[in-house]
Amino acid sequence: MASNEEIVRRFIAAWSRLNVDELVGFFTPDGTYHNMMAKPVSGHEALRQFIGGFLRGWTATDWEIVNIVAQGDLVIAERVDRTKLGEKQVDLPCCGVFELSGGKIKRWRDYFDLATYTRAVG
Repeated sequence: MASNEEIVRRFIAAWSRLNVDELVGFFTPDGTYHNMMAKPVSGHEALRQFIGGFLRGWTATDWEIVNIVAQGDLVIAERVDRTKLGEKQVDLPCCGVFELSGGKIKRWRDYFDLATYTRAVG
């Protein structure tokens, strides 16, 4: 079985494929994503709709891991999410806090500056 750090690394890398079903497959059935600018979203169907919602406008994305630390079921990944929305480039520094259970993401909280994102998309 892969380590929790390796699972999070694979999840981060999977974003570049822009495949909603693949991304949702990393979560437990009751897994939660909490983009700290919005309300938490839980369960595969809700995650599929939420993640699919922001992938719709993306033409490419590549998430660079700046730092990653893991202890037990907790993994913290500092990243720069480099995403193209149509022709606009958005480089968004983020910090993701992941809690894993049985090799799947149980909870993911993402912290970033919304103003950085809104300035980039203009």
